Amino acid sequence: MRTTFIKKTLILVLVFTMAGFANAQTVKVAAAANLHYALEQIKKQYEKEYPNINLEITYGSSGTLTQQILNGAPYDFFMAADKSFPEKLAQKGATVGDVKTYAYGKLVMWSCETNLSKGISSVLLPEVKKIAIANPVTAPYGKAAVDLLKKQGLYDRIATKIVWGENISQAAQFAFSGNAEIGFIALSLALAPDMKGKGTFYVIPKSLMSAPIEQDCVLIKRKETNNEAVKFMKYVMSSKCNAIWKEYGYTKAIDN
Repeated sequence: MRTTFIKKTLILVLVFTMAGFANAQTVKVAAAANLHYALEQIKKQYEKEYPNINLEITYGSSGTLTQQILNGAPYDFFMAADKSFPEKLAQKGATVGDVKTYAYGKLVMWSCETNLSKGISSVLLPEVKKIAIANPVTAPYGKAAVDLLKKQGLYDRIATKIVWGENISQAAQFAFSGNAEIGFIALSLALAPDMKGKGTFYVIPKSLMSAPIEQDCVLIKRKETNNEAVKFMKYVMSSKCNAIWKEYGYTKAIDN
């Protein structure tokens, strides 16, 4: 009798569990690679608060994700590393509602061993043979790095040393693995568990930047509006996520 009771209980648990999965609402998010660690924390927090919601996040360069969306990729919500790519989608009629700023990012130089005390001019040190930068065409942080180097009159002097990453995460991996002595990456990645304390970094001062790294988001137009995506968009910009954004070096519009 006891065995039969246990079996029936397990079957009921399985049925209710499967029913929960069946009723779960999925929100498909396209997110810039620099967001990986921060957004995974936000995802964990959100799904704990809303257990019937499943956040399915795809990370990549903002330009690549934009092209995927234009080609019909079924994303509900786009979180870019700048404002130009969401605005491009809006201009193409691929979005719903306004493009909104959710955070401001920071560009840093990161290295396993190179002394970065000379700041941006560290790229000229003789021991620096390779410099990792994300593709500036598709990755906003890569574009910010190239703009910075050109503004400082350094780009042409170190152009032959540059190794291009597909996105900011790959540029970070080049630097972390030692395949590049210096990497221009997002502060959020320098503060991530995989890299924190395993190298040194220099935060590029605002005064040297051509423009702030304004990271914007927008809802993607679908046949039917995913109301849960609307809720998640509001959530990432709410005060509930402030501590996580701050942990990874981002600032919000109100405190930038």
